[in-house]
Order: sequence, then structure tokens, then C-alpha cells
Amino acid sequence: MRFFVSSSRTGKKPVSNLALAIALATGTALLSGVVAEPAFAQREKKEKKKAKAAAYSKEFVAMFQSLQAALNTEGGDIATAKTQFPALLALTVSSDEKNVAGNLIYNAGAKTGDQTLQLQGMKLMLESGKVAPEQVGRFNFMAYQLSNAQRQFAESRVFLQNTIDTQFTTADLSVADMQTMMAESFISEQRYADGLNYLAQAIANAKADGEKVEETWYRRGVSVGYNNQVTPQVYEFVTGWVIDYPSATNWRDAINIARNMNSLDGPETLDLLRLSLRVGALQEKYEYSDYVEAADARRLPKEVKTVIDDAFNSGRASRDDIYLADALQLANGRIAADERELPSLESDARAANVGLRTVVAAGDTLLSYGQYPKAEEFYTKALGMPGVNTAEVETRLGIAQTEQGKYDEAIATFRKIGGKRDPIARLWAAYAYQKKNASAPAAALEPPPGA
Repeated sequence: MRFFVSSSRTGKKPVSNLALAIALATGTALLSGVVAEPAFAQREKKEKKKAKAAAYSKEFVAMFQSLQAALNTEGGDIATAKTQFPALLALTVSSDEKNVAGNLIYNAGAKTGDQTLQLQGMKLMLESGKVAPEQVGRFNFMAYQLSNAQRQFAESRVFLQNTIDTQFTTADLSVADMQTMMAESFISEQRYADGLNYLAQAIANAKADGEKVEETWYRRGVSVGYNNQVTPQVYEFVTGWVIDYPSATNWRDAINIARNMNSLDGPETLDLLRLSLRVGALQEKYEYSDYVEAADARRLPKEVKTVIDDAFNSGRASRDDIYLADALQLANGRIAADERELPSLESDARAANVGLRTVVAAGDTLLSYGQYPKAEEFYTKALGMPGVNTAEVETRLGIAQTEQGKYDEAIATFRKIGGKRDPIARLWAAYAYQKKNASAPAAALEPPPGA
């Protein structure tokens, strides 16, 4: 069997019995290249097919074999051989030559621990187009690892995307894993938004495949988003996190992120801490004090009493705390009068010529007393009046709807809200969504609200 050099290569002569087979073992293993009768030629002979000509020039073969001998011989002078690689590359023209030259250079790099050479060799093999189809994904992943280790992030992402496109996976490496690697590549370049977008896609893909999303993925997204102030992506990770892993601790962290990343006024703090109470995330005395201050015992005495009772009964605040004790006394003194005035407040708020302030006050008071259908009525009315604080009223309308079990309506209401109240609305929507899907497995949930 003879292989002939392409006739278009001037000065080249036929070379017999040349084959350079390449086999990939592991990420750091050598790639073998030998001169022998090729296996593919034997198969083609049996099948009575005509073998394709491989283009190797005489000059290339001579230098290649010399360098290969140095590489494969025990105690061979690999360092000197490496200095001749540029000369070998100058003779490397055909796809076949690129393939075997890349193999040789990769092996030299593997033996000496030179990742630059390994990457150069891997790129040559991939460029040749001669890598076996079933190995293209693996080779691209190795090239990704090598370029990423050298902080060549843009190039590494090309190799990683090529790996993903080939659908290459192993028992320990899924497509979702590679997408998280892509995310980390962007994060390493401080391209945080791009990184979080990739990580979010990895989560979405895992859910679409019915796979469990590890909590570490959410935590990574939350950490990167919070530490680098990446909005709104950080809130998307936060909402997905508390939906899939709804512990009181996680809810507390999520709510604190919203508080710490935003300068919230009293009404905004009130609506966020209302959620905190419902999910069991109030833990510190100062949080109860903040809630009481935002609610104000003169305006919402029943709600203030509920909060302080929770603080005392849970032992998170001492009954000797002067601020809370005074607020509780004030609240207790006003509740009875408030309850007597509720029918009159409702009547006034339903009047045809009523002002916006009265309608909103009715909604706020009835919400604090747990009369959610009536609160919904007045908040809905307020939204149609001039001068309304739309985001605030929509937030409280959504709360009233959630408490009635109108979860779809509540989520739709929360999704309308933007601006400073956006993170508050997202968390309330996540709570409503969680309540709605309380009996559904995590993999069956729809995308988190706001995502």
C-alpha cells in the first residue's frame, strides 16, 4: 500500500508506508503518533474500497521522524527538539501534516508540562479537520481547559462552545456543567452580567431536562450578583433560590439582599418586612423594631401588636425592651377605637366623591386587620384615581390577593411593578408562586416570576 503526495506540491516525492494515527486517552495523556500500516487502510482493503491519498512531503516526514524519535527515546533531548518545532511548522502545509505535527507538539508539551505547547498542538489538530468525529468534542474540551488555564478566556469560550455544540458529555460532565464553566469564564473577566446570563441558562436547561438544580448554582449567582451589584440578574437568582430552597435562612438572606442593595423608605421597608414575617425570616430585635417603626402604632395598631407579640413570644426580643413595650401599649390602646371606626371608613371610601387619600387609607387599614377582600377592593379603586402611588398600591394589592389565595392574579400584579419596588415585588411574587406550587416537585415548576 502506498500513499502519494499531492501533485500540486512542487519538489515533493512519494512516501511509502506512512500513517500517523492519533488516539486520545485522558486530558493530560499523550497522543500517540507512529509510522506503521494504518488500520483504516486495512479496513478499506477488506471492504475493497480505495484508500484516500495522504499528503506528506518528504521533507516534512524526515523532520517529523527525527523529532518523534527524540520525543519517544528514553532520555531523548526534548528541549532541543522543541526548538525545531518552528522549522517543522514551516514545512506543515496539508491537513494531514497539521494533524500529526499537532500530535507531536501536544505530546512534547504533555511530557514537559508545557501547556502552551499542548494548546498549540491541540489547535493544530483541530484546525486540520482530521480529528475523528467522535473525538472532536473531547479535543475541543481539552483545548478549552488548556486555554482557560492560561487565562485566554475569549479563546477558551470558543472551544467550550464547540464542545457544547458537539453534545460531548461524560459521566461526570454534563452540558449544564459546561455552561457553568462558560459563566465562570465571563466572571473571571469581570463580565458579570454575561456570566450570570450563562449561569441562568444552565439552570433553565437543567430544569427543562428534569434535573435537580443544585443549590450551589443559585448561591453562586446570588454571590456574584450581590458582590458586584448586578441588577436585575441578582434578583432573578434570588427568586429562583427561595422557590427551590425555601428555608427561613434563605428567605432571610434574600430579603436582606433587597434591603442592603436598595435605599428603602418606610413604606417600602414595611412591605418587605411583611413578607419577612410570613416566611419566618425575622430573627433579630432590630428587624422587629424596624417593622414597628415602619408600620407605626398610631396608623396600624393591630399589625404592630401582631409583630411585637411575635417578637416577645419567640424570645427574639425582651418584654423589657422599652421601645417595643411602649409601642405595644400604644397599639393596644388604639385597636378598639380603630375597629369601631372601620365601618365608617369603608363607607367613606366607597363614596362617589371620595378623595384618593381616604381610599388608600381604607385599603391600608383593612389590610392590616386581615380583611383582604375589602383591602383588594379599595386598592383596585385607588389605582384608577389621579395622583396614586401606583407601585405602592400595586404592591399591597398583590399582598391582598396573595392572602386570598389568588396567586395567579397576585403574580400578575407584582410583575407590573418596577423602580425601587422591583426587588420587593419579585420576592412577593416568588412567595405567591411558591404558595401556588407548594405541592409540585421543583423540576415541574414554571420559570420563577421575574426571570
